[in-house]
Amino acid sequence: MLKLARSVGVVSGMTLLSRLLGFVRDMVIAVFFGASGHTDAFLAAFKIPNYFRRLFAEGSFALAFVPVLSRIREQGDEKALKSFIDHMTTALLGALLVVTALGVLGAPWLLRVFTPGFVDEPEKFALAVDMTRITFPYLMWVSLAGLAGGILNTWDRFALPALSPVLLNLSLILAAVGLRQWLAVPVEALAWGVFAGGLLQMLLVFPPLRRLGLFPRLRIGSHAGVRRVLKLMVPTLLGSSVAQVNLLVDTLVASFLVSGSITWLYFSDRMMEFPLGVLGVALSTVILPVLSRHHAGQREEDYRKALGWAMDSGLLVALPAAVGLFLLAEPIMVTLFQYGQFDQADSHMAAMALQVASFGLPAYVLVKVMAPAFYAQEDTRTPVRYAVWAMSLNMVLNGVFLLWLACWRYPGDCPPWPLLWSWLQQQPGLHVSLVLAGVCSGYLNGGLLWRKLCQTIRPQAFSPAFLGRLLLACTAMAGLLVALKTLVLPVATEPFHWRLLSLLALVLPAMGVFALVLWVSGYRWHRWVGEKS
Repeated sequence: MLKLARSVGVVSGMTLLSRLLGFVRDMVIAVFFGASGHTDAFLAAFKIPNYFRRLFAEGSFALAFVPVLSRIREQGDEKALKSFIDHMTTALLGALLVVTALGVLGAPWLLRVFTPGFVDEPEKFALAVDMTRITFPYLMWVSLAGLAGGILNTWDRFALPALSPVLLNLSLILAAVGLRQWLAVPVEALAWGVFAGGLLQMLLVFPPLRRLGLFPRLRIGSHAGVRRVLKLMVPTLLGSSVAQVNLLVDTLVASFLVSGSITWLYFSDRMMEFPLGVLGVALSTVILPVLSRHHAGQREEDYRKALGWAMDSGLLVALPAAVGLFLLAEPIMVTLFQYGQFDQADSHMAAMALQVASFGLPAYVLVKVMAPAFYAQEDTRTPVRYAVWAMSLNMVLNGVFLLWLACWRYPGDCPPWPLLWSWLQQQPGLHVSLVLAGVCSGYLNGGLLWRKLCQTIRPQAFSPAFLGRLLLACTAMAGLLVALKTLVLPVATEPFHWRLLSLLALVLPAMGVFALVLWVSGYRWHRWVGEKS
């Protein structure tokens, strides 16, 4: 497990750097653009190609490509391996050219589907269309980067693929700071930043393939490996799209709510993406090729141990992170984003969403770890079936929780049914209902995956002693945070460095108490890396 731990450490470190720059990026967006209609238009324009990116680069394609690549590599035929990579690159590039062209030409129709609430605001809608056309080629660049990253990950080269998102954040920051004043519509600088960031990501990860002797060449023709990937992609396409469909449904509903709702959800989601990306995505990235190799080599005991280690590692970080995000949601928003156009009301609304979302963090991280256990065995149907059930629940609960929260927050004010929807559009705070629906669907998905794993693979995870120590450490950390919040809180009138110091005065002691209680209760680091004491 030591090699696994090191690989996760590399990916987590690179992802941490990317997330920190992501916070700087979001602070820049908050300062210069705030929670405005223009910001909503950019975020909607970026969400659409980003949705397809997660299908091609991080979702369906990666989940189908890496296991097939690992199996061909295990067979030891270098010529067959190179032929597969060449044909796969050609097929992916052809598909991306078609999808990108359709996205650029069909931007108005895409936005009518994904953000129908913008249609009644012609200026916002037209701006979103223009920025969607600028950002859509990002899909091509970053998807090709995903293919190169999948190859590098299979050869245990994790650093550069994990580092590549840094370039997107740097590009957005530089565009917002240096380009906005030169454009008639300043927010369009962010769209050009997305375009350039995707191109830079692709240029970063392709050159190392040449050193491995795996730099792809275009080859037109049929290939059995490509057909196998396409066959696996059919169900994984649906499964990988579930989370993205949920996000797009949330965006669709939020586009009808009070202005700023999409931005509040975005900043909440960005904070959730920090632990989810640093650990959940890192574990998923590392564990998929490892499990694929164990399965291809019929090393079932190693398979169970690796999966159990990943699940324990996920919960070890996700649970205390969820506690911290819940208790520190508003101080985090005040410290990182409450500047310029992003005011106190915006911080409060974003913090409300983050508090609710924090309850779902353990489920989201464990789903990231458990789903690859099925994909590594080329079983794409099981996780897809469960993900569809979770998506269906999310859609139903969106409406149920929206009406329930409206009646709870504004008792006696609800108008008759014909006027209800227009009334909902004027009430702040209802965006939280969308987050709550996502949390419930996340636990349904995670619970179904765990039950199936217990019936088939039986991973060596979640021993009672481990869970007891973890809960004790989280309880101690929560108690300290509650006490410290009465003494130290970031104040919006202070400059950034004082706010950051105040936030660190809350976070660092809490982390120290968590680690100390975990150690005193008997947990040792060598158990995480798999070594004996």
